[in-house]
Amino acid sequence: MNILKEKFLEVIRAVTPIVVLVLIIHFLFVPLPTSSLIGFLFGAIVIVIGLAIFLMGIDIALEPIGSHMGKGIARSNKIIVVVIVGLLLGFFISSAEPSLTVLGNQIGLVTGGDITSSFIVIVVSLGIAVMVVVGLLRVVYSLSIIPILTIAYGLILLLSFFTSTEFLSISFDASGATTGSITVPFLLALSTGIASLKKSSKNSGEDSFGLVAIASTGAILSVMIVNVFSPTEELSGSLDIVMGTENGFFLDLIREIFNQIGEVIVAILPIVILFGLYQIIWLKLPKRKLNKILIGVLYVFIGLVLFLSGVNAGFMNVGSLIGYTLAAQESYGLLYILGFSLGFLSILAEPAVSVLTKQIGAVTSGAIKPVAVLSTLSIGVGLAILLSTMRLVIFDLELWHILLPGYLLAIFLSYVVPKRFVGMAFDAGGVASGPMTATFILAFIQGAAEAIPHASVLIDGFGMIALVALMPILSLQIFGLIYHLKAKQTQKSVN
Repeated sequence: MNILKEKFLEVIRAVTPIVVLVLIIHFLFVPLPTSSLIGFLFGAIVIVIGLAIFLMGIDIALEPIGSHMGKGIARSNKIIVVVIVGLLLGFFISSAEPSLTVLGNQIGLVTGGDITSSFIVIVVSLGIAVMVVVGLLRVVYSLSIIPILTIAYGLILLLSFFTSTEFLSISFDASGATTGSITVPFLLALSTGIASLKKSSKNSGEDSFGLVAIASTGAILSVMIVNVFSPTEELSGSLDIVMGTENGFFLDLIREIFNQIGEVIVAILPIVILFGLYQIIWLKLPKRKLNKILIGVLYVFIGLVLFLSGVNAGFMNVGSLIGYTLAAQESYGLLYILGFSLGFLSILAEPAVSVLTKQIGAVTSGAIKPVAVLSTLSIGVGLAILLSTMRLVIFDLELWHILLPGYLLAIFLSYVVPKRFVGMAFDAGGVASGPMTATFILAFIQGAAEAIPHASVLIDGFGMIALVALMPILSLQIFGLIYHLKAKQTQKSVN
């Protein structure tokens, strides 16, 4: 119970700033319909409960499962095992990611069903699966992450010249959305499990990072490749802005809970089955440890259902309503300020962020404090949302104008900053774009895009998650460079 209490306090501290900011917006700038405001506040309560239970389940179940399976891959010492298990885990983990499902549903909604959610999930999961294998082979054979990322992003740059504008935004958004609350903890634990059993333990800490970064490139590449070899007609889209709720929050919440139960079961079940087979054939954990993991899976299930239901029933409508109203009033300065503020605060509520920051602290033996990493990520995500709002307002400012120089700079910095920060930084880019970003802030940006005459909900409304995935990479690399220079200066002064 102490663990659950700690998780509740942690989540309350994370979600409260967003709630306070929305209340300030309501009373000072954008008066919200009473039903929407009440739904938002009750949704926040459901989110806190769900997120706390979910994070406890991550600690008890998903991280141990990932670690055990990672160690099993390392013990096998066979490439065929790495490839087969990597493909299976990569596909099922990605298809289980709630943020990707949310993004797929939003794409289907905006395009009127021209691009379906299942299409996005399947294509992205295939790409993730292939790159998970590449990432696992890198860990097993202690390969440098820098040339792998250079090649991957070089291919992305090449394909971007042949990818349609709509699919360019979708491909990068899919990459950010797929590395969320389930994928990140599992892949981090998987790579840590493999790295911990390698014969050369010297670089095991560094090798435990980077799998998320490599896997996320698979989402971009797969969507681009599908678009290049199977081009679609030009797409258009729009978003319906709802003033208040039709049935009331509690009826909407119940409906969402029933919808989410089926989706979360489908998402988690393949992981449980794979682990069950591994347990029966090879692992053979004692009954007590196995029961603990199964209880943790139940926590993950309950927490995810409540979290996603609270977000969908209470948060998304308010996000789109605020964005639409500010843009309709042409309050662009306020749109910029609130966009940065929402980005800065939303990262605190992302489930996977705490997992990454704790692992960074553990790998560096406490040398890098979680609060320092969290502050750096918050600034990066704040800037990403600021740039997203500027894309809406500034005519002809396209996504590639920001992504191209941004990723070129990120690859350049990879050769400059200490290697341990490269994997951390690219992993952080995926971690930052989780369920809160893929729901509340995506709705905020798309609502604003709907109100601005020259903006397109399909082109300009998407791409925000792509920027959220980019900016933390740059901010954490710059943080790593500063940390390295300070460490060298301190060492010189001591000598």
